[in-house]
Amino acid sequence: MVLASSSRYRKELLKRLGVTFKAVSPGVDESPRAAEMPRQTAIRLARDKADAVGKRHPSAWIIGSDQVADLDGQALGKPGTLDAAREQLHALSGHTVLFHTALCFSNKRLDRRHERVVTTDVVFRRLTDIEIERYLEREPAFDCAGSAKSEGLGISLLSRLGGDDPTALIGLPLIALSAMLRAEGFDVP
Repeated sequence: MVLASSSRYRKELLKRLGVTFKAVSPGVDESPRAAEMPRQTAIRLARDKADAVGKRHPSAWIIGSDQVADLDGQALGKPGTLDAAREQLHALSGHTVLFHTALCFSNKRLDRRHERVVTTDVVFRRLTDIEIERYLEREPAFDCAGSAKSEGLGISLLSRLGGDDPTALIGLPLIALSAMLRAEGFDVP
């Protein structure tokens, strides 16, 4: 089994299932396409990642995943810098953001593919400038879409979460993946 990702968060999540895997960077351009909605971007990228790694490992089961934050139809990427994170958190303050986490589980040789998008509604409470600065000082979430890690201090920025799988918000929907694994004969647990 190969995880088509270089994300440390996805690696940590997949370890929870106790499956043996290796992680391979897919080397996929993650830019959204013109007129592509955030949910569409997430599933396309999960599929592209799985396909890219599947070409190099055609007999393996490949797990591709991607997450896109969606604020009123506009995709939010990873901020990358302090200024961009500050700007994102100001924009998210008091709003509901949809986090679309897509999953593609495939095997090229067997011509098998499972896909799913798990959406989590995240309501950010109204944030003050001081709270945003204090948060970014303590947990600079520059590598997370939406600039907040719900599994860490970022949970304090939220007023509500809604969704079927708490691991989806972290980056890999383990409930959906477990179902896909079982469907293909893997013992989970």
